[in-house]
Amino acid sequence: MSDAMTTDSPAELPAVSITDDGPEPACLKRVMTSRHLFMITLAGVIGTGLFLGTGQVIGQAGPGGTIVAYLVGGFLLYLTMVCLGELSVVMPVSGSFQAHATRYIGPGTGFTIGWIYWISWASFIGLEFLSAGIVMRYWFPDTPTWIWSAVFIVVLFLVNCFTARSFAETEYVLAGIKVLAVTLFIVLGGLAMFGIIGMDGESAPMLSNFTADGGFFPTSIGAVCAAMMTVVYTFMGSEVMGVAAGETKDPGKAVPRAVKTVVFRLVFLYLGAIVILVGLIPWDAVGLDQSPFVTVFDAIGIPYSASLMNFVVLVAILSVGNTGLYMCTRILWSLSKEQSAPKAFGQTTKRGIPLVALIVTLAFGLFSLLSSVVAADTLFVFLISVSGIGGALSWMTIAWSQYRFRRQYVRDGGNVSDLPYSAPMFPITPVLVIVMNIAVFVAMAFDSTQRLSLILGLGMVPVCYVVHRVVAGRRQAVR
Repeated sequence: MSDAMTTDSPAELPAVSITDDGPEPACLKRVMTSRHLFMITLAGVIGTGLFLGTGQVIGQAGPGGTIVAYLVGGFLLYLTMVCLGELSVVMPVSGSFQAHATRYIGPGTGFTIGWIYWISWASFIGLEFLSAGIVMRYWFPDTPTWIWSAVFIVVLFLVNCFTARSFAETEYVLAGIKVLAVTLFIVLGGLAMFGIIGMDGESAPMLSNFTADGGFFPTSIGAVCAAMMTVVYTFMGSEVMGVAAGETKDPGKAVPRAVKTVVFRLVFLYLGAIVILVGLIPWDAVGLDQSPFVTVFDAIGIPYSASLMNFVVLVAILSVGNTGLYMCTRILWSLSKEQSAPKAFGQTTKRGIPLVALIVTLAFGLFSLLSSVVAADTLFVFLISVSGIGGALSWMTIAWSQYRFRRQYVRDGGNVSDLPYSAPMFPITPVLVIVMNIAVFVAMAFDSTQRLSLILGLGMVPVCYVVHRVVAGRRQAVR
């Protein structure tokens, strides 16, 4: 994303300043608190990938490979979050990394990452509603899926159209349920692993499953790299912290607090769950037909374990849909403020909700869901391909924006010690984020199942730059 591809030259970038904590322009309201920001960020990362996808990762990479993959993914998450934290304190706006990219890299990059990220999340929203309807069939097999999907669509739309605080409170509760479920799993699983509580009448495995059936690293390095791609994508969603910072009271204090606590708690929850799963179930015996969490709860003897985990998965799905609606709405709002989207997307209600942007996001999500039926081999493949790389591109943009901001801040005479929050190990931190995400793309290129997604997804980047050139040219012509 070089300056040559933007409409700015570096000298034309606006001077760096520390943004005050006053209300956002155009009637967005700072109604969230520090506790909201913390739990929203947790919720953005703890999703169905943890509850359903861990079995695939363990079966692919083995005990050691899985732990390494999650450690590397957690390290990349930390590096990205500290970069985003610095930018979000300096410029706490709801456009987050999209607005940061516009200011510190150039309008072309801001336009590109904004639209790619919006498409990537909005495309998944419809699928989340469908998934929620399918989950409900576990309890109500005779009720058509579309009825439950419609119910959840209405509920989450109402949650998001009242106030930002209603979204935050809902996400706070959903995140709490997910964290509680993982914590209980770690505690009960740990007790079973060391024989303190029984497990199907079998002797406690202790640490035997970590070295059995091929040893700690039973698979190839290629399998570990493939698993690592999956793990990195499960951590994406944490960037909601930057979006929510624009509507959080006193972001100068709330954002650093969230960065310092969220990452380590997330890594603890993920790694804790993985260690327990690997310790209790032989890595080559993890089933893909059901959540490994259900397998463990069943063995421990937790009553109604399948129903319990089904409920947790439903909560995770609804949480993703809720977060997606919120983030996409604010990204459209930000694009509108920069004249990179229709003005109507920037209009807000008296309660500070960009209602038109919310409706358009929901409509696009349902359109994406429809395309999975009527254009599964063409349009839907394209949308999912963009979704597959949108998160990685956003993380790279966050790092590059932080790098540009810090260099400009120092060049303009600023003292890093005066920043309310600063990312450590500069410039190593942003450079590592970019290099590690490029490595993910390289790994995708060597994976035949993901190569098409990589080509189609990255193909959107030059297209968006060209569109921005055309739009910017017409805007200048009108002036």
